[in-house]
Amino acid sequence: MSEDSFNVLLAAVEPYIRRQNTQMRAAVPVDERLAVTLRFLATGRSMQDLHYSAAISRSLLSVIIPETCKAIVSVLHRSYMTFPQTPDDWKEISRGFEEQWQFPNCGGALDGKHVRITQPPHSGSFYYNYKGYFSIILMTLVNANYDFISVSVGINGRVSDGGVLEHTDFGERLKKNKLALPPNSDTTENMNFVFVGDEAFPLHPNLLKPFSQKTLTPERRIFNYRLSRARRVVENAFGIMANRFRVFHTALNMKLTSIDSVVLACCVLHNFLRRRDATAYSPPQYVDFFNGPGAVPWQYQQL
Repeated sequence: MSEDSFNVLLAAVEPYIRRQNTQMRAAVPVDERLAVTLRFLATGRSMQDLHYSAAISRSLLSVIIPETCKAIVSVLHRSYMTFPQTPDDWKEISRGFEEQWQFPNCGGALDGKHVRITQPPHSGSFYYNYKGYFSIILMTLVNANYDFISVSVGINGRVSDGGVLEHTDFGERLKKNKLALPPNSDTTENMNFVFVGDEAFPLHPNLLKPFSQKTLTPERRIFNYRLSRARRVVENAFGIMANRFRVFHTALNMKLTSIDSVVLACCVLHNFLRRRDATAYSPPQYVDFFNGPGAVPWQYQQL
């Protein structure tokens, strides 16, 4: 994060995290509150480590970090994670997929990410996932530029991606056809406007997933290849975010509500830095790119 971006963020969150001095002690300055929160997100260091480097008690850090994360989400969400409201908004996103990945009528790539946590008290195996650790799931919709369009976090890790989607606001609106998607008469080749996901998601008129490997034909293999080109943007977005916010490489040991705030703060900061400090935050080698017909496997060059 550049100094200029830090100052912009500081000015935005200051009204929400400033605290007054008391007769007992002076309040932690606003810039230190923000800096220690960003250091926690970027390094994944424990409260014990931050206690020594920041000279702030662990009990106070456990209050400052969730509060600041919540403030970051509040001030950045509206400007840097705007959910499309009209057919024209969705068509603008689809242009990115068609120009960059040659996949028309696509409003975004869906996927879930397991966020490792320590076992919550008295939870049994409720948060224990098939990968062998405790987690909550971050469900996201990503555009062609690796920006998060919609995020939902908090469902226990035992649930599949398809099950999580049903419990999100986006999934509910998709099921009830309330996303204001472009009509077929206004799409390329008059086809359905769709979102792309992996095999874990259910089929839907507006949700595509790959054909099973057991029933592949040459045409279906080409379709799977094209779909994977569009869908991998969400995998890359997770990779970029986890590489910069190393807190995702640790098991978060906080209250569940605090974990939700931490994860959401990382998502909005990802969008914030992708727009303001893209070269430093995600250099060109961090992302995929299309380099003409020679970059396409020979068996797919016909399309």
